[in-house]
Parts: sequence; C-alpha cells; structure tokens
Amino acid sequence: MPTGRIVLQPPPEITPAEGLSTLLMQAVPMLGSVGSMGFVALSQPGPRGIIGAGMFLIASLGFVFASGMRQRQQHTTEVVSNRREYLAYLAEVRGTVRDAATKQREAGLWNFPAPASLPLLAEEKSRVWERLPKDDDFLHVRMGTTSQPLCLTLEPAETPPLAQLDPVAASALHRLLTTHRVQHGLPASVSLPAWARVQVTGEAGPTRALARALVVNAALMHSPDTLVVAALTGPDARAEWDWLKWLPHALSPRERDAVGPLRLVAESVDELLELLPDDVTDRPRFGPGSQRPSPHVLVIVDGARLPRHNPLVTDDGVLGVTVLDLPEQWGELDSTTTLRLAVDGAQHATPDGQVPLEILSLSRGGAKGLADQMSLTQAEAASRRLAPMFTSGEVEVRDALTSSTELVDLLGLGDVRDFDPTTAWRPRLQRDRLRVPIGVGANGQVVALDIKESAQQGMGPHGLVIGATGSGKSELLRTLVLALAMTHSSEQLNFVLVDFKGGATFAGMADMPHVSAVITNLGQELTLVERMQDALQGEMTRRQELLRSAGNFANVTDYEKARAGGADLEPLPALLIVADEFSELLSAKPEFADLFVAIGRLGRSLSMHLLLSSQRLEEGRLRGLESHLSYRIGLRTFSAGESRTVIGVPDAYELPPIPGLGYLKPDQTTLMKFKAAYVSGPPKGRRRRSAAGTGG
Repeated sequence: MPTGRIVLQPPPEITPAEGLSTLLMQAVPMLGSVGSMGFVALSQPGPRGIIGAGMFLIASLGFVFASGMRQRQQHTTEVVSNRREYLAYLAEVRGTVRDAATKQREAGLWNFPAPASLPLLAEEKSRVWERLPKDDDFLHVRMGTTSQPLCLTLEPAETPPLAQLDPVAASALHRLLTTHRVQHGLPASVSLPAWARVQVTGEAGPTRALARALVVNAALMHSPDTLVVAALTGPDARAEWDWLKWLPHALSPRERDAVGPLRLVAESVDELLELLPDDVTDRPRFGPGSQRPSPHVLVIVDGARLPRHNPLVTDDGVLGVTVLDLPEQWGELDSTTTLRLAVDGAQHATPDGQVPLEILSLSRGGAKGLADQMSLTQAEAASRRLAPMFTSGEVEVRDALTSSTELVDLLGLGDVRDFDPTTAWRPRLQRDRLRVPIGVGANGQVVALDIKESAQQGMGPHGLVIGATGSGKSELLRTLVLALAMTHSSEQLNFVLVDFKGGATFAGMADMPHVSAVITNLGQELTLVERMQDALQGEMTRRQELLRSAGNFANVTDYEKARAGGADLEPLPALLIVADEFSELLSAKPEFADLFVAIGRLGRSLSMHLLLSSQRLEEGRLRGLESHLSYRIGLRTFSAGESRTVIGVPDAYELPPIPGLGYLKPDQTTLMKFKAAYVSGPPKGRRRRSAAGTGG
C-alpha cells in the first residue's frame, strides 16, 4: 500500500486586466492628431475637407478600440491557458490518488477479508493461521467498514491571504480534496489486546451476527497456539454458539472425554475456568501497555449470569483476556478499557448484508460505519473446515516442500477406492472449471493450476514444463492429468497424451473415458504420430464449423453457456494436448511446430489447450511458440540458462534434488515455489477405527 504525502500546487492567480487607464494613455496621441484633422479640414474647405478629417478621426478611434480588444483577448487567453494547465495537473494527481485508493482498498480487503469469504479461505487453506505474534496486525480482527483517511496525505500549498485565485481552478482543487481525502467503506478492525471488553449492543440477531463475524475472523487468522475462544452462555443462547464445537480454538487444553478435548462452552464461570488454560486466573489486571501473555483468551458472554466477584470477567479486566460481551441491557459507557459496538438492526441492511454501526469509546472517541454480519451457516461452514487442521491437541506442522502429499487429500475426495464419479464430476462453477490443485507451497497452502485463459481468471490456455532427469516431471504430468480427470467428466474435458520417451509417463491412462489417444514413439505407434497431426488440424476445423453453424458463437465458452441455458447443442469438451518430450517430437517431425503454433493462436477461442514438456529446452525449439505459452513450470533444470529461459531467474537450477520440487510462474510477475503431489504409489491403508474399551 503506498504511503507518503503529495504537496499540491496552488491554483494560478488571476492578473488584473488592463483597464480604462491604459486606453486613455493610448488615446493621448490621438489628441495630438486633432490639429492634423483641423488642418485637413481648413486646407480643403467644403465637404471634401470635412470628410477627410472625419475619416482621420474614425481611423484613430478604430486604432484605440482594436488595441483595447487585443489586450483583452490576450488577458483571456492567458487566464484560460493557466487554468487548462492547472486542471491537467489536477487530473494527473487525481489518477495517482485513485490508484493509491484502489491499492489501499485492496490491501484492506486482503488483510481483513469480508465475512462471506471466510469459509472459502478456510477451504483453500493458504491463509489459515497466517498471523504471528511478531506481525503488526496480530490479533486485529475485522468488525465492519468505516470511512478512513487516504493512505496518501494531500497537502494544499500555502497561498498569500489576498491572492486573487482563479475561481475555476480553486473550485477544482477543493473538489479533489473533498472527494479523495477520506475513503469510504474501508475495512475496519479492532485490536483485541487493546480492550478488556468489547461490548456489542443492539437487537439480539444483528449483535450475534457481528459477534460471529469477529470470532470466525479471529480464528481463521490466528492459530490455536496463540488464541483461545471460549463462551459463557445462558440456556436460551446455548444453541446460538453450538457451532463453536468445531473450532480448534475452543478445545480445552486440560480436560478430555471419550471423544477428545472438551469444548470451551459453559454456563458458569467456575465450569469454564476448569477448562481454560490454568494460568488464566494468575494473570494480572488489564493494562493496555503491558506485555501480553499467550495464548490470548477471547471469552464470549451471551446471556450468562456472572457472579459479581469472579476471576475471569472483572470490572478492571484481565491481561491477555478480551471479553466479547452481548448484554441484554446497557447504560452509559463508563470504562476507558471498554469498546462499544452499537448495532442498529432496525434499519435496512446494505446489499452486502451490513447494518449501521456506531463505534464508541471514552479513550479514542467514536466513529460510524457498517457492521459485518455472519450467519450461523457461514460460521459453522468455516469452523468445520478448520477442524481437521488440528490433530491430537496440537496444530499440524510439517515441512510441505520435503514431505509427500497425496493428490486425493488436496482434492478432498477421501480414499481413492471410494471415488464416486457421479459426485466428483458434478458441474463446477465457471471460476473452478479446469482449475485443480497440483501440490503445496512452502507454508503448506494448496497450489492450483488453472489452464483457463487469463480473461477467465486462469493462467492459460497454454503452458510449458521443463525438468531434468529425476526432477519429477513425469509425476507432475500424471498428477495434473489425473486431477483434471477426477474432477471433470468426459463431456467437460478430453485429453490427447503424447509421450516421446517410450510411453511410461501416461501408462495405464488409455482406458480413461477422457482420453482420445495416447501416442508414443514406439515402433508400432509411429503411424499414429502422423495421423495425430491430421486429426488435430481436423479437430480445429470441426470446432470452428460447429461454433459457426450453432449460432456464430465467438468461442466455446459462449457455446457452453448457451448449452447450459437449455439450448439443444451437443457437448463440446475442452481438449488438453499434453506433449511430453516435445523436443524429441519436433526433431522427428519438424512439421509439428506449425501445428503447435496454430493451436497456440486459435486454441484460446476453441478451448484447445497445449502443455509442452521436456527435459531440456533446446535453443530455437520455442520459436513462434513462446508468446503463446502463458504459464511456466520449472522443476530442477540442467543449467541456469534453461531456468532463466523458463521462469526468468536461475532459481530452478539451484533446487535441491527433491523430485517434484519446482517453481510455478502463472504470469509475468508471480513466482511460486511448490512441491507436486504424488499419485504413482499405492493408496494408503484404510485407517482402523478404534473404540473405547476394546482389547487385543
């Protein structure tokens, strides 16, 4: 997010126009010509002299008038020119300010995502528990949106008190400052360690919806090692917080039952204290500047009856404990350590579901904005997706770039022997079509490859994979093909698999319904190579003719939308052509280069995707193709030069000899290190279910 300040230039001053005095000065010489007029009139008595003198007078007056008009026009031109130049300058500043405001909003939404996106982030896992105690935004939790100052400080230059500024330019400067100094609807957060109590007041429904948003946001961004979530509820409110049982943060570190750790949900303070970390009662009185203990404890109080003197929910507060209070009744705010979020649920919600919010505190003033709202369904969905990440009372931590990851785990399909095509091949949303996980990143986040074109938020449509012997290139190709086949039906996606190193890469895949052909360089299949060229050229022609005859569709995407809308059209699946050892193919059949270039040029609209793979990248092999290869994958390469050619940096050459370890370059500015998933081994043994009381 950009920071700094912009000192704005002052509006131009208006120079006074030359007035009557200047005209009189120009008229003085005319008075000297009066004698000349009299001489003309007397030297030629009669009408002739009078006419001559009159013409002399008219010419003198015309000269004075023209001179005055010219001076006035020059003054107007100067004012307009200065004004135009200043307005152009303000337009440039406005562009800079808008870019900064856009980046500020994007940064805010990235750091504090909206409640509706939290279940998706929990499912995707790349950002789960990313906040660490060393981070500036540690334990900062989104509560809604407010109006906030622009990240850039706009400072108008000082002008003299009596300066006559151009009113148009000055008005434009005023509008710029008024419009952009304050940005509306930016995410607002609350720092939990800064408050002993966060009080959410208003009607029960909207207040609980805001409290759910606060809790889920905190749980998603902070690990159970650094944040504990507990709830004190009354009997009537217990069901509203039943979803907390899925949160890893709401597991007791002290008490267990037959199922596992007890949930930190209770109806009395004494019962809850027996479940919380044993140091909570020993923590000192709350102090905003004190060193905070770990883990931080967030206690939700909803309808519970609290003893006046208890060690957990006190008037002064406890260090390292924030009480999220949902009172049924409230009075005037009387504590500097309490933040009140007053929700006005009586007014209509915005299209995003937010409701009016007033933020009140005695120590930091107040503000108005919009409060986040989260439904029970959304809260439970996010919590359920976080639950598997916590095993045996400890957060699962592993080195993602050296350990092996199963593809079925990334796909969320469970045991491969229970694979059900009717479930796995259900129609996908457009944004998820042709997008599958291929491995994990350095922090354990899922790394996905999206072979759709960039206009559809993809990385494709065409790509390149380079990896030396033993780098795991073949395993990566198998992973990609199987991931796509397990998530897309043959009506959605087909394959043409070409392997010019003996056919080992795609062995066993020929019987999949998606596979149109598996072509190798083995002797009995060499004739298929020549036929493949004709077949692919024919397929391009067929798709073009089909789009034209079906209704002059611009591309296959429009065709499929019409088909999904009920049009009587035959399926037109995407076609992925994977060519392993394409360098060997082009050496044996140079004419294939023209075919690949044609697919690269036309495949975007025809939904024909090309993935070229090789151990080495020989110079000249990509001539004509390079501009069409959108995404690049560099596994360990033979040389630093090959790495630079593929991903732009020598990093792939410096990779350790770990199969499947590489870099994904989805665009010109992004480079992601990842470890490809493994699919060639036998499936894991089924886990035995143990029951309490069984013996062996």
